[in-house]
Amino acid sequence: MTVETPILNAPAVALNVPAAAKINLYLHITGQRPDGYHFLDSLVAFAGVHDTVTLSPAPDLTLSLELDGPYAGDLPEVGGNLALQAAERLRQAAGCDAGAAIRLEKKLPVASGIGGGSADAAAVLGGLVRLWGLDAAEINLPDIALDLGADVPVSLFGEAAFVGGIGEEIVRAPALPPAWLVLVNPGVALSTPAVFEARDGLFSKPGRFDDSPATAAVLAEFLARTGNDLTAAAIGIEPVIGDVLKALEAAEEVLLARMSGSGATCFGLFAETAAAARAAAEISRAQPGWWVRATPLLADARTPVG
Repeated sequence: MTVETPILNAPAVALNVPAAAKINLYLHITGQRPDGYHFLDSLVAFAGVHDTVTLSPAPDLTLSLELDGPYAGDLPEVGGNLALQAAERLRQAAGCDAGAAIRLEKKLPVASGIGGGSADAAAVLGGLVRLWGLDAAEINLPDIALDLGADVPVSLFGEAAFVGGIGEEIVRAPALPPAWLVLVNPGVALSTPAVFEARDGLFSKPGRFDDSPATAAVLAEFLARTGNDLTAAAIGIEPVIGDVLKALEAAEEVLLARMSGSGATCFGLFAETAAAARAAAEISRAQPGWWVRATPLLADARTPVG
């Protein structure tokens, strides 16, 4: 017998939920399970650029998804979209009788190493808990999130964190200092499984630290002891990623340049807003076909800007 969860105190109006870009400040591969999944150690923070998920009540109890935005055409068809899958999994797990009209404004490049689809799914999970008036304590949201993808749990967590295991181990990171990022994507999509398959080399040790870096420069020093173990594999598949890293490394006042996730998006770390803005403008002028954004580094993604 299925007991339906009552929908209490549900908002009657639409909710707008930002889905912030996820940034792997470092990414180490520490081992591999017999089933092929890799163990990770990563410091994940967020950027002030985001997709936007709008959730509205659906009185006919259906779940629908509308896609919009500059990168909507690069997404899979609606039925295969992670945002809609998140809604279906949540409704099933909660045993609730509810519907929702979901609108996804896709502003982040697809398959780009900044967790766009994962952030969208996490925004749907968190937003529908509010829209449907569910008791989050009675639903195992982290398990639902992990079932949807390795980056969904940390996007749902929404704060800077060290991530381990296959994405399920999340530990809040020490406080991060104010800093700015320049995000650059050369317009190529990368398959995460393909990048992992192409990776070669030894496993790395965890790169975690206990102290809070006082400034962006100190954060860069901490991060310089780490790396992204997928960079060489990603460049082997899409050599233009190497060009992106060179462009960022050549920027004045850049503290660190690195690829995020499995690519192809790379980031430059800056201490000042003006320096990041200048670097973004220079790279955009030199490479008008690239996606380039200057944005703050966020330790808390629950109210991103941009």
